[in-house]
Amino acid sequence: MPVTHPGPVRLSRLGTNDDSPPYERFALAPLSPTIGAEIEGLDLRQPLDPDLQQELNRALLEWKVLFFRDQSLDSAQHRDLAANWGPLEVHPFLPEGDIPEVVRFTKGADGKGYENVWHSDVSWREIPSLGSILKAVEVPTVGGDTLWCDMYAAYEGLPDHVRARIDNLSAVHDFSRVFGRGMGPDELAAMQEKYPPVEHPVVRTHPETGRRLLYVNGGFTTHLVGLEPDEGKALLRRLLAESSMPEYQCRFHWTPGAVAFWDNRSTQHYACSDYYPSVRVMERATIIGDRPA
Repeated sequence: MPVTHPGPVRLSRLGTNDDSPPYERFALAPLSPTIGAEIEGLDLRQPLDPDLQQELNRALLEWKVLFFRDQSLDSAQHRDLAANWGPLEVHPFLPEGDIPEVVRFTKGADGKGYENVWHSDVSWREIPSLGSILKAVEVPTVGGDTLWCDMYAAYEGLPDHVRARIDNLSAVHDFSRVFGRGMGPDELAAMQEKYPPVEHPVVRTHPETGRRLLYVNGGFTTHLVGLEPDEGKALLRRLLAESSMPEYQCRFHWTPGAVAFWDNRSTQHYACSDYYPSVRVMERATIIGDRPA
């Protein structure tokens, strides 16, 4: 199925119009018209008071991913920052850092990056994540950027007949083809029993904004439910291609101490593995969300 678009798409970061009250507790500089904004004037080591947490959450819902430069979070501060948004997961497959709630990604000459596919974190869980907070510990001078895609825009940019086709479909999400690589048959079977494939709507409604968005990804979505195999594969390929549209994306170049906080319900991300054999060390805390509906 070819990727076609009905013409220029009017993008809105809010879904209705772009009027939004000014932020009072920090400065905000957008990276693109609809997704990504850099925040200045905050030290994330300090506890968040309720008003500041609410204002940051408004910025997160509006811009989908927030960036903070020159932070000095230790693991406990990283965990405590993320916990302002809810309980945190302990990932069953990724290596933990200094504490269980913070995972560490270490890449370099002994191991290439493998996150270079558009994905939404832990969509293979029955209850996927609300969001993630990623901290740069050590980064290459050149390369190692991360891109994010606005999945509201991806849905809204689809032709009317495609949106009508997918609005009531479900898709299966499974960890196996990403985290199952390298597992022996017995270990894989045990983990599949513990974390079986789950079905989520192809188009979910964001629980806070009420907006509709495309919720399939190349990392974990295996197939569409109830369609003939050839039709399902072609339609899924069509939907996965939407995240490659530059109009829906922002890109962030990491510097030591930089932090990204993204809404995992309304975005996908792609970590560029273009820095081998340079070293890239990142740490992530992930907030448990809600079951997609």
